[in-house]
Amino acid sequence: MKNILKYTFAVLAVGFVSCEPEFDSPVTDDGFYSSGSADFSKYVSVGNSLTAGYADGALYITGQNNSYPNIMAQQFSFVGGGDFTQPLMNDNLGGLLLGGSQIAENRFVLAVGPNGNPGPVRLDGMPTTDVSNKLSGSFNNMGVPGAKSFHLVAPGYGNVAGVPTGAANPYFARFASSESATVIGDAAAQNATFFTLWIGNNDILSYATSGGAGVDQTGNLDPTSYGSNDITDPNVFAAVYSQQVDALTANGAKGVLVNIPEVTSIPYFTTVPTNAIPLDAATAAQLNAQFAAYNNQILPGLVGIGLISAEEAALRKINFSASLNNFPIMTDDDLTDITTVLQGPPFNLPAQLATLLGQLRQVNANDLIVLPASSVLGSTPDPNNPQGVIGVSIPLTDQYVLAASEQARVTAASTAYNATIQALAGAKNLAFVDAKAALSRVANGGIVYDGGLLTSQFVTGGAFSLDGVHPTPRGYAYTANLIIQAINDTYDATIPKVHIGNYGTVTVTNN
Repeated sequence: MKNILKYTFAVLAVGFVSCEPEFDSPVTDDGFYSSGSADFSKYVSVGNSLTAGYADGALYITGQNNSYPNIMAQQFSFVGGGDFTQPLMNDNLGGLLLGGSQIAENRFVLAVGPNGNPGPVRLDGMPTTDVSNKLSGSFNNMGVPGAKSFHLVAPGYGNVAGVPTGAANPYFARFASSESATVIGDAAAQNATFFTLWIGNNDILSYATSGGAGVDQTGNLDPTSYGSNDITDPNVFAAVYSQQVDALTANGAKGVLVNIPEVTSIPYFTTVPTNAIPLDAATAAQLNAQFAAYNNQILPGLVGIGLISAEEAALRKINFSASLNNFPIMTDDDLTDITTVLQGPPFNLPAQLATLLGQLRQVNANDLIVLPASSVLGSTPDPNNPQGVIGVSIPLTDQYVLAASEQARVTAASTAYNATIQALAGAKNLAFVDAKAALSRVANGGIVYDGGLLTSQFVTGGAFSLDGVHPTPRGYAYTANLIIQAINDTYDATIPKVHIGNYGTVTVTNN
């Protein structure tokens, strides 16, 4: 098969130019800024990787120092804010060890490959952060990468003994007050005067990033039965979230609740185009000839016996054209599995072919291809079979595509979570940040700052790090400003914002 373009990141000719024409000019008059009706002397932030400062596929010192809570704490110092401590990693590699064995990968850096195109690669080196070496004391930043909403109230989530089996979180294991401690318990024990709570992203994110490989657990109220990629039931979320807010406000503390962005707006889902396969006329004709009987005989036959609907048959049709913009083929677990039927009469297809066609369809414009697909789409896994091209003659597996039906499940859950968050903010008279609307602005046109533009374009947009999910320091600075604005509006404070352009983003020297 000729002229099949192997897909690469093609991050364009990245001209990594920083737009930072302004300089900080802090006002030193102690009476200029005001805390309003809030007290920032003891600030605690609770959440997941977004709160911890996770970036580039890992947690590392520079990312933690540029976390939005740490940025905010620096601004709180203008209005009586106290010290802000974080469970810092030991290095900037970002990997994790358990008893000397590496259990989490190092962070991504931007490197130029043999073909001259820049792309993310994991940083070489042995990390020095071992989760079995517990940190002492309490920490103001209670962000735990990987935590879902119900994990924050789960005893033993920081038990080192549970890390190998996945029963505990390695990041929380480093700084949990005891083996039976809960995240929210350790946070509340600090008796904070002010807090931020941003949790719930992971309750849908892992389902989305796995291409819908998990289960939508809506209707299942037992989170102990959930898999790692499952969607959390909205009632479970509402119950544990309310418990967390009650714990953080028990002593009269004020704070901010942040809602859940539309996860499909991030570069992880928007970078790889859905029609990325180029074909010449001869190859397209050959492919269409191979699928002719499937399109014109098998699919109508399946409709005729009532096994699939006409709508599903239309979705399953495979058509290629001589162009640069063909949709790849994929397997879709949401389709009816017709493998067994195809092996029997009247079709009598060989087992291998029946298995291929069992849940086969073509990607369409309503689907989202996830970022890791860029490393396999258009590749030939078997060097002895140049005709075996992933996305053309070999389907993309379902893990690489978030179908429209799967997106709908994510949206339904996040909508329910956000209704809970906003209602509790109103009921408790807490500040509220609409992160969903903010990310939408970044993804649709961008945000102007200090003479620059912050967008969600992968690598070049400035807002997102090399994992396509978590912000850059510049993106975290934008987040900090959103929260500071909500604080000022709700509590009549005058906390100064930061200059976004003074914070870093992805560069070719990011090491």
